[in-house]
Amino acid sequence: MEIKIKALKFDADEKLLAYVEKKVAKLEKFFENSGDAEVTLSLLNEPVNKQAKIQMHVPGEDLIVERNAPTFEVAINDCVDAMKERLTRNKEKKYQK
Repeated sequence: MEIKIKALKFDADEKLLAYVEKKVAKLEKFFENSGDAEVTLSLLNEPVNKQAKIQMHVPGEDLIVERNAPTFEVAINDCVDAMKERLTRNKEKKYQK
């Protein structure tokens, strides 16, 4: 699985990029044949101003999860957890047919 990371309105350091790469790579276990994953990190003008968005290309559709949090690490963890559920549901729905 290829992971593309974009940082909007700031420069992400290597530790953050490595953290995102490590967490998002674990999603491959939940859906074989998963395609690419795009991760977008951005800053917002809100109190909880760190936003993470994961878009995964799986056969038949694109799955998108977006979360806001006080830190990028928390936002990524929330996105990965939500994406695990979406991938599991998508896989179950696909194989029930």
